[in-house]
Amino acid sequence: MAATSEATTRERDASCLEDSPQGAPERTGSTEDRSTVRSLLRLRPYVRPVRNRLILAALVAIVASCMGLVIPLALKWIVDGPVADRDPTGVWLGGALLLGIGVVEAVLFGIRRWLVARPLASVEAAMRADLYRHLQRLPVAFHDRWSSGQLLSRATTDLQLVRMFLAFPLTFLVVNGATIVIGFAILLVQDWVLGLVLLVPAIPMVILCSYFEKRYSLVARTAQDQVGDLTTVVEESVLGIRIVKGFGQHRGQAQAFRSLAMRLRTTELRKGSLLATLWALIMTLPELALGAALVLGTVQVADGELSAGTLVAFLSTALALRWPVESVGFLLAISNETATATDRYFEVMDVAEAEPATAAAPAPVVPPAGVVETSGDGLRFTDVEFRYADAPADSPPLLRGVNLHVRPGETMALVGTTGSGKTTLTALVPRLLEHTGGQISVDGLDVTALSRAQLRSLVAVAFEEPTLFSATVGENVLMGSAEAGPRELQGALEVAQARFVHALPHGVDTQVGEQGLSLSGGQRQRLALARAVVGGPRFLILDDPLSALDVHTEALVEAALRQVLANTTALVVAHRPSTVQLADRVALLSDGRITAIGTHHELLRANAEYASLMSGEGSDPI
Repeated sequence: MAATSEATTRERDASCLEDSPQGAPERTGSTEDRSTVRSLLRLRPYVRPVRNRLILAALVAIVASCMGLVIPLALKWIVDGPVADRDPTGVWLGGALLLGIGVVEAVLFGIRRWLVARPLASVEAAMRADLYRHLQRLPVAFHDRWSSGQLLSRATTDLQLVRMFLAFPLTFLVVNGATIVIGFAILLVQDWVLGLVLLVPAIPMVILCSYFEKRYSLVARTAQDQVGDLTTVVEESVLGIRIVKGFGQHRGQAQAFRSLAMRLRTTELRKGSLLATLWALIMTLPELALGAALVLGTVQVADGELSAGTLVAFLSTALALRWPVESVGFLLAISNETATATDRYFEVMDVAEAEPATAAAPAPVVPPAGVVETSGDGLRFTDVEFRYADAPADSPPLLRGVNLHVRPGETMALVGTTGSGKTTLTALVPRLLEHTGGQISVDGLDVTALSRAQLRSLVAVAFEEPTLFSATVGENVLMGSAEAGPRELQGALEVAQARFVHALPHGVDTQVGEQGLSLSGGQRQRLALARAVVGGPRFLILDDPLSALDVHTEALVEAALRQVLANTTALVVAHRPSTVQLADRVALLSDGRITAIGTHHELLRANAEYASLMSGEGSDPI
């Protein structure tokens, strides 16, 4: 069923992505109806702790920018005063004044950058930490639906874009806006007719910017989603390099990467084309207005209606406003990309950490944190139902009406054909998946009544596919219990027959490398088993934990496991008779239900399906 679910998910995603960016599941809303301002306002909780420094930086930048507007006024004084009066001392004084204004402006801009550098790095770090923490708490079903590349791109490139926006474009949207308002006020005071000439392009520029925002937002979202797809391909190729090389698929992988890279290139060129078009128009319109003002001003000077100094000051002020006006397109582009990055970030953050409880289920009584009082009832499934979220609406649930009681201290083997839901059923106990109906209890406590920390202090899991992290052997094993120490570590390694670690270069302090690929499959599986038993859990869920072991090692592990299982309540997914014989009783899962329960020998005699599975003669072997 896991494979079927994955295939269904991929088909759904593929159909959705034929006309949309690849690999962007579960969008919270279309780009067309979103507001850039509304999206950016969602950053307020992260910006609030540093808002005073940002406001101070904006004020300093406004003052620095206005210093540039003082220069034309100083030029007017120089031209109409010392230059007209042929006063060399006044000219030198004016030059020193201009130099001083320039120095002050440069110092103020340096102060602005100092004010924003450290706090905005903190904002990025806080957002990244929150995203990582949230990803750890999200259910496994979420990670089944989302590609890792999409999540990585949200945690890296999107957050870098947010930091850059807060450091530069956000400040200069305010600064340039204030500069434009103050600058045009100065222009209108100097000569209102020439000022109105320069204001003429304002209306068409507003229309252009509105039109640009809608189109650019769509392209920016597409590009950022495609970056996520590209990241996924790179990550999968690196992690699966042995498969790629083993089957000679490097050309196919390179072609897949090249295809996605070309799609991203095309999208980036569309972005560049839109930005170039807008920037050309934004630069052309003010230049035409400036040319008209220059001609009109020259005529006024010739007619004696305007002084030369006033015209020089007017044109200098207008030229000082060129960058604030022309930067509008650039700043809007970054704002749109940042709004899209913010949307992508909150698409993940908005996902609920826990599935809502079913309407029919009564609200469980939640015990206090850290307090787990139990009745010693063992592990019990009562009318449990489970359906994958992406399963067709008219399809039956994968699990329906599952009733099973694993008594305290008992080991129950779970047997069934491939796709019958064995792994899914075991994943419901530690709430890696959330059951959609019925009740699961551990020693009388509803699993939904326990916090995940409380539940997982009671239940330990070992999976068929062992996952190790880029850490030492000891650190990987001790992840199974926060309280375990060196003594428990050595005991767990003995149970898992993992004595090979003592032959490693640094023993338990040896780094195993990413995914543990420096170890064999059997070695990784033994370390995963040691991780499950290191804390002496009350409940143990084992999903075919011995599948990668040779016959001799399997016998040794089984002998050691018997001692562990004697003191715990265990549910073991079994594929081989040798594993089944570890159990006190066996449950047969068939057609979404528990159809038979008994000892191994009882079921061999009384149940034809079970006998067929154990003999390997079934049409769908386990």
